[in-house]
Amino acid sequence: MLDQVAELVREVAQTIVLPRFQRLAHDEVQQKAPGDLVTIADQESERALSRGLTALLPGSVVVGEEAVAADPAVRDRIGAGGSVWIVDPVDGTNNFAAGKTPFCVMVALVTDGEQAAAWILDVVGDHLTIAEAGSGAYRDGVRVKTRTDDPGAAGLYGVVSHKYLPEDLGAEVRRNAAGLGGFTAGKHCAGYEYPAIATDEQQFGMFWRILPWDHTPGSLIVREAGGVVRHLDGVEYRPTNHQRGLLVAANEEIWHTAQGTLFPQGPPA
Repeated sequence: MLDQVAELVREVAQTIVLPRFQRLAHDEVQQKAPGDLVTIADQESERALSRGLTALLPGSVVVGEEAVAADPAVRDRIGAGGSVWIVDPVDGTNNFAAGKTPFCVMVALVTDGEQAAAWILDVVGDHLTIAEAGSGAYRDGVRVKTRTDDPGAAGLYGVVSHKYLPEDLGAEVRRNAAGLGGFTAGKHCAGYEYPAIATDEQQFGMFWRILPWDHTPGSLIVREAGGVVRHLDGVEYRPTNHQRGLLVAANEEIWHTAQGTLFPQGPPA
């Protein structure tokens, strides 16, 4: 199943997504909400992935970003039991629409509410990161593991994605983040940020808006590589969670160091 889904993801990326990169017509880009774009590639990729995935696993259902945009009740399928595919047909759509990288195609399989497998394809770089629950995480066929030490706050580099934070909280978090070794606002592509933690390109990531297609694939990859994915109050992330705020870290010690630095007074209520 891992290889079959990987082949499907690559095929969709190469035949639907990549051919439209830097070639989108004006009428092939729309705005779902202020600042939130969708392109014809997102729509066609989701349709193709949905057909292929349900054919690979009869009886399964799909929760795709664009299907939920059309009908929010589709999201409830994640907690309804059985086999559920969570699909982000083009992760990093705003980058893609602007003719920039990174952007990815992401798929996760959830079985009875638990993460079972994940696939993230960096479309332009052609790097595939996969994970299966209990079997580790792999990038281009090579097993990846997060770092096991904690260099302290001044030695940590990562992402503080403050775009959706309330204004006052965002300003406070940015001030506190100055105590870290370095941080950026991220590359607006979860499919880049999570594998970067799994491979020690960065050691943590803090996100506020938590949508299952953005975080379910990468969270399994990071965990299978040895990392930690929890809400700001320490509750473990699950695909059914709607709670805002997520802190991802290479290991337990780094998670606590990053949390204590960003939220010295404790996590926001």
